[in-house]
Amino acid sequence: MVVSSKVSVLSSLLFCLLFLSSPSSATSVSIQDSFKQCLTVNSNNPIPFSTCFYTPNSSNFTSVLQSSAQNLRYLTPSVPKPEFIFEPLQESHIQASVICAKQLGIHLRVRSGGHDYEGLSYVSEIESPFIVVDLSRLRSVNVDIEDNSAWVQAGATIGEAYYRISEKSKVHGFPGGLCSSLGIGGHITGGAYGTMMRKYGLGADNVADARLIDATGRVLDRASMGEDVFWAIRGGGGASFGIITAWQLKLVPVPTTVTVFTVAKTLEQGASRILYRWQEVADKLHEDLFIRVLINVANSSSGGRTVATAYNALFLGDADRLLHIMKSSFPELGLTRKDCIETSWIQSVLYIAGYPNNTAPEVLLQGKSLAKSYFKAKSDFIKEPIPETGLEGLWKRVLAEESPLMIWNPYGGMMSKISESETPFPHRNGILMMIQYLTAWQSGDEKIASKHMDWIRELYKYMKPYASMNPRQAYVNYRDLDLGMNKKDNSSPIRARVWGAKYFKDNFNRLVQVKTKIDPDNFYRHEQSIPPLPVSPRKKFGKRG
Repeated sequence: MVVSSKVSVLSSLLFCLLFLSSPSSATSVSIQDSFKQCLTVNSNNPIPFSTCFYTPNSSNFTSVLQSSAQNLRYLTPSVPKPEFIFEPLQESHIQASVICAKQLGIHLRVRSGGHDYEGLSYVSEIESPFIVVDLSRLRSVNVDIEDNSAWVQAGATIGEAYYRISEKSKVHGFPGGLCSSLGIGGHITGGAYGTMMRKYGLGADNVADARLIDATGRVLDRASMGEDVFWAIRGGGGASFGIITAWQLKLVPVPTTVTVFTVAKTLEQGASRILYRWQEVADKLHEDLFIRVLINVANSSSGGRTVATAYNALFLGDADRLLHIMKSSFPELGLTRKDCIETSWIQSVLYIAGYPNNTAPEVLLQGKSLAKSYFKAKSDFIKEPIPETGLEGLWKRVLAEESPLMIWNPYGGMMSKISESETPFPHRNGILMMIQYLTAWQSGDEKIASKHMDWIRELYKYMKPYASMNPRQAYVNYRDLDLGMNKKDNSSPIRARVWGAKYFKDNFNRLVQVKTKIDPDNFYRHEQSIPPLPVSPRKKFGKRG
């Protein structure tokens, strides 16, 4: 499906007339009005602008901007705001948005779930003016149990997808993220890990097809985009190659009964010793078992503060089989039958996401997270157990922060069996675990923010000896601009490799080649997008190839 050339010609003529009428388009026609006119010309169906087009003068502009934005750091008054927000109602509206942004020379950002850790889906601090195309109205989920697949539009959340799958079948699932409000459009572009990753791999490993709007406004599926582009969009990071409008998910089998548990241990209960043992076994446990560790601070029995570790798990089977595995593989945790909760897969989704017991699955249809904060996060991939002496130094730093959180996610299982070049996500065999570091606060005061940002950066420095090296790997869906960023009009692959190698290792080189092929003019760009090759090296590369 491609917008007709006749419509594009009419649009071009219209804007030639608009711009010739004045030395500056902004003096005669506002950016908003120009964009509306362009959308009207390029859309197949009428667009109800009053209900899907929001300017700073709109009474609900702020509420729409904030609706799915997760990081309050990027909603403060000093942060640049978009010229307007457009919520497409159908795929052709997105096509028209791309065509019009190019014709008007307006920088475009795309938001599906608003979970980008550095706010890149709704903020641009390097280019102005910019607009936001918000895909939240495009959230259909069509499940085909006979085909073991589901087409999910980009504006739907992973929780909505889980719910619709469970509506059709109690023995089908999908190995996506743990946070149910993640927008699926961007989620899978970074990899998408969850509780079934050790059994089935990532969400990106379980995608059969996609719909992508390229920089010319064409809608491409897997066959028309080609295998190189299809490879790149499954783990190469969001908003570099086009706009994902839908994914076709490959469903995976789940048992009718699964088991979940959470076992807490504080320092006084031997947390360091048990955590060291977890590191020794976590990536070697049965692939049906996923045990992550959540680490924060709590009040101790003596009245002070202590480090609390919580072993939060999903087992694809019943409690008896789980207890047998734990007794032989990780008895140090002391898991008992009383700790185990047998439930359905869809209820396990709610449990892992932190909902209270007996919460109805329909809560997954809310779509947007109500919990927001100011936060900064970082990530590491660990290949060897951190010794107890290293843990003791870590606890000192954790106890110095008000609201720290670390999440240690185990690897192994299927993650070790998939080649690191199978998709752009390279963190596979040899990885023991991934760590997410996070600090959150509730004030927009810059001094307070600086204090917490300094803390997490110092923590990251402390962890360097224990992290992967050459490069020190990071997870692209835990976006971290401290690693480096593109500059306006200067997105060199050489400069970008500083952070690109951390996210993608050697896959970064292939991503640059794919970017050069599908978006040579770098229409889709942001602070950490994949840059194309510059023109002269591109010509040399073409002669070699």
